[in-house]
Amino acid sequence: MLNQYETVFIMTPVLSDEQMKEAVAKFRDYLKGKGAEIVHEENWGLRKLAYPIQKKSTGFYHLLEFKAEGSILADYEVTFKRDERILRFLTVKLDKHAIAYNEKKRAARKAKEEAPAEKTESAE
Repeated sequence: MLNQYETVFIMTPVLSDEQMKEAVAKFRDYLKGKGAEIVHEENWGLRKLAYPIQKKSTGFYHLLEFKAEGSILADYEVTFKRDERILRFLTVKLDKHAIAYNEKKRAARKAKEEAPAEKTESAE
């Protein structure tokens, strides 16, 4: 049975845009290669850290939400530990309430993004 998980990881701020996209693609491709289904992906961009990690005060945040077998998580997290571009990561299993909350949040964001587009079309 597939469980739904969410991983947030922080990449070092010294990466270029290309290097950052390459790192994200590595983890996305790893999941797809193991038969996982990517449900949602979000780039949160460069943010200030709550406390310094490896003498760095900022980092690139990225979120991956996916459905996968629980057995692939151990190897998935080892790939994070081996990658020097990753400062921190956290993977959590989502229960039915968290899944519903995430879907509701995405639907609200999508509706909010579509609403201004409709207003500008009617104004013309």
